[in-house]
Amino acid sequence: MKEKQLRIGMIGYGFMGRAHSNAYARVNQFFDLAYQPVLKAACARNVEAVQKFADNWGYESIESDWKALIARDDIDAIDICVPNNLHKEIALAAAAAGKIILCEKPLSMNAAEGIEMCEAVEKAGVANMVWYNYRRVPAVTLAKQIIDSGRLGKVFHYRANFLQDWTISEDVPQGGAALWRLDAAAAGSGVTGDLLAHCIDTAIWLNGGIRDVVAMTETFVKERVHADTGKAEPVGIDDACAFLCHFQNNSLGLFESTRYARGHKALYTFEINGEQGSLRWDLHDLHRLEFFDYNDEGATRGWRSIHVTDHGGEHPYMDHWWVPGLQIGYEHSFVHQVADFLKGLEDGKPAGPTFRDALETQRVCDAVLDSAKSREWKNVT
Repeated sequence: MKEKQLRIGMIGYGFMGRAHSNAYARVNQFFDLAYQPVLKAACARNVEAVQKFADNWGYESIESDWKALIARDDIDAIDICVPNNLHKEIALAAAAAGKIILCEKPLSMNAAEGIEMCEAVEKAGVANMVWYNYRRVPAVTLAKQIIDSGRLGKVFHYRANFLQDWTISEDVPQGGAALWRLDAAAAGSGVTGDLLAHCIDTAIWLNGGIRDVVAMTETFVKERVHADTGKAEPVGIDDACAFLCHFQNNSLGLFESTRYARGHKALYTFEINGEQGSLRWDLHDLHRLEFFDYNDEGATRGWRSIHVTDHGGEHPYMDHWWVPGLQIGYEHSFVHQVADFLKGLEDGKPAGPTFRDALETQRVCDAVLDSAKSREWKNVT
C-alpha cells in the first residue's frame, strides 16, 4: 500500500510526548495503513531540551513557539502534550488553521472550555481525538465486545479505582515543568482530571452515560512550595476523590482515586456486574480479562482468566503483534490508538474518543468537583 504522509507537529516533550512519538514511529511497522505519520517538528519553550527530544525521536526540526508551529504549511496534525490550561488556546488556533488535532487528556480545564474546543473543531471540520489510551488495551476492548454482545445481561454495578502514592511527602513541590499536575492553575484539578478521567472515559465507553454523582474530595497537604516562586503556597488540587453515581442504564457506579495509597504506583482496576455475568480487569495484569459467566454449567461455573493474546481475530489487535501467548504492554495502547485514528482518516469514520466524546467525561469531572464542594448530588449536564 502506498502511504500518504501525515506530518506531525508535537507540542511538548514530557512523558506523553514520548509515548505518542513512540506510537507514531512504530505504527506502520505493524499495521497496514494508508497514512504514515512523519515526525516533522517538536515544539517547546526550552530550546535545548526540545532539541534533545527531537534528536532522540527523529523529529526533523524544532520550534520554540507553538504559534509558529501551527503556522507552518508542512504540518498536517498538531499533537497537544502540554499542561491542561494550554489545551484550549492551542486547539482553537490549530482548528482555525485547519490542522488535525490530537489532544492529551483531559480535554480541557472544565466543560465550558471543552464546549469551545468542540465547536471550533466541528466548525473547521478537522479530524480530532483525545488520548484516552486505555480503551485500546486488547483486554479492555475485548470487555467492550463481550458487553456489547449482551452476555452480561442487565448491568447492576460498575466500580473502578486508580491508586498512586507519589505525592505523600510534604516535601514534594507543586508547579514547574515536572510537577504542574500539582498546581491547580495548570492542571485544573488533581486526581479527578488526571486519574479518574481515565476511569470515567472507560466506564462511559463500556457502560454508557452517567446521569448524576455525589462525591467527596480531600487535599491532605494544604500547602506546598511552588517550584517557580520558591515560596510556600496553598494547594488547590484534590489529592483524593471518591464518588457514587447512577448510569443512564440505571446501574450504580463506585469510583475512587488517590495519590496517597502507599504501595500503589498505578493500580487501575474496573469491574462490571450484570445479571448473567461479570468482568474485571487490572492494569497490573493488563493482558488478562477475568470473566464470570452464569450460563456455564453449575458444577464448573466460576471465574475464568482469559489470556488476551490470541490471533485469528479472536482477540482485538493481537494479529498485528507476536505469536499467541506473548503479551504486549502499556505503550502498545498508544500504537493502537494511532492505528485506529489513521484508519478513521482513511475511511472517513472518526475514531473515538473525539473532542465531543471527551467532553462527556469532562462534564462528569465538573459534576464530581461541584458535588464535593457542595456535598450534594449533582446532575451531569
